[in-house]
Order: sequence, then C-alpha cells, then structure tokens
Amino acid sequence: MVSIQVIADYGDLCGECPVWDPLGGVLYWTDCSGAKFYCYAPEAGAHRLVQQSRQINGFRLNEPGGFVITNNSGIWLWDGADKLTVIASEISGAKCQVNDCVADPVGRLITGSYFYDPGREYELGKLIRVETDGRIVVLDEGFHLSNGLAFSPDARTLYFADSPARRIYAYDYDARGGAVSHRRTFVAVPDDEGLPDGLSVDAEGFVWSAHWYGSCVVRYDPDGRLERRIHVPAKQTSSLAFGGSDLTDIFITSAALSEPTPVMPPGYDPVGGYFGGALYRVNLGIRGKPEFRARITPPAE
Repeated sequence: MVSIQVIADYGDLCGECPVWDPLGGVLYWTDCSGAKFYCYAPEAGAHRLVQQSRQINGFRLNEPGGFVITNNSGIWLWDGADKLTVIASEISGAKCQVNDCVADPVGRLITGSYFYDPGREYELGKLIRVETDGRIVVLDEGFHLSNGLAFSPDARTLYFADSPARRIYAYDYDARGGAVSHRRTFVAVPDDEGLPDGLSVDAEGFVWSAHWYGSCVVRYDPDGRLERRIHVPAKQTSSLAFGGSDLTDIFITSAALSEPTPVMPPGYDPVGGYFGGALYRVNLGIRGKPEFRARITPPAE
C-alpha cells in the first residue's frame, strides 16, 4: 500500500503548480483561487506563506531572477516581493487570461488560455509561447481550458492537457525554434475518471497526470497506456511535481473549493466528501527529471 504524507494543509481553495527549486532545495506552490504563494523546505521540515493577495495560476523560476507568473490578467515577471513587470495583457486583441505553464530548454515559456464556456463545442483557447525577449507567439488554438504542460526527457515531445475535453495531447517540439507540430491525442481520459489537470514527466519518460474529480494521480507509459494509479485522499487532485534531493519525492496539490460543472464524472458528489486543500508527498522510488528555468527579460519599452 502506498503511504501518502500530508506536508502542509492551509486549506488551499485551489492548490496548484508545485515547482521544485534544486538550487534552493525548496518547493514552491500556489493557491490560485486564494491568491497565496508558499514555500516548503524539506531539510528544515518547515513551510511558510511567501506572498498573499497575488493571483498566480502558474509560474516558473526565471534565470535572471525571480519568477515568470501567469494569471487571469496576463503574463508577468515577478521579483518574488513587490515588483511586477507585465509581459502581455492581451493576445491577438483578446484578454490574456492564462493558466499553467512550463519552460523549454532555451528558456522560453509555454502557457495556454484559461477560458471555458460549456455551451460552446470549442472554446477559442490558445497555446502560447513567450520568447526570451517577451514576444508572444500563438502556437495552436481551439481548446476548452488549458492545463498541465510538460516535456519528455529529450524535450522533443510537449504534453498538454485540455481538461474539459478530457484529453492529454502530444506535440513534436522543435527546441531550437520553439515550434510545435503533429498534434495527436496521447490519452483520452474516460468520463468516469475525472479530468486531466497538472502534468509531470519522470526520468523514464512516463507521463504523470493529476486527475481533478478523480482522487488520484496516474502514470502513463510513453505510448499512453495506464501503468499505475495512486489514490489521493482529496477528490480534487490538481497537480504534481518531482522534488527532493534525488528527485524521488512526488509533491501533490489539491483544492478545497468545489464548483459543480457539466463535466463532472457520472455519479460524482459535488457536495459531500473531502475535496482537498492539502499538499501531499509520496515516494515510490521513481526519479523525476530536472525542470527547465525560464530566461525571460523585460520587454523593451
């Protein structure tokens, strides 16, 4: 039986985007609905609230310093304290409302639109690349609500979750130019298994997905076949990341705020049970891979 440890429980409304910093030996994560940002230091066994009142849907460590963050009003450089520098507040004339993100080997940022209208067959969500100089490039579009992003160990494949569509897509990725091609469905999550949310890829190239509404994280082999399922006490399991000194700790976020939607699995109870809010850790002896840092500088004025 897998043992899952509660690391911190701040009652996060929507815990998201755990990111391991190997240089600092700490884990960062966010409560995007509660506008809180946290840090956990395993060696000291201590966690703390770093920032309150700043919405952060997704983020990555930025090589020049601080972070690149994504939220409902744009893409920003953040020094980790009080200074914010906008990179983009509009994309193709529309509001830049974006969700999860990942950095590529060059230091670009890949993120996606955060819009969802269940009355439409396809939302006009976009997959976006932020160049290291802050320029915005639209890579693909036609998504419902973008979520987890992750690269294969050789960075030749980009994985991307569209949650309400219950799809994890795979693209061929050209790290030199930052182009995507050959979009295909890597996994179609069954209706009764929740929605694919945050993603990570381990050192063996297996893809991990946190399943919102599904009380689990799952591991898929490189061909998209289910390899294992790890039960999580929280019904709304939101994201995961590898961390720790040898990258074998798996940190899992969850969300306390329950909002009934048309894409809930059949028979799902949106009122009863424990939805989440805690940060968990599990160690299965499976090693993760280091994540890339962004290398984005402020756009020229």
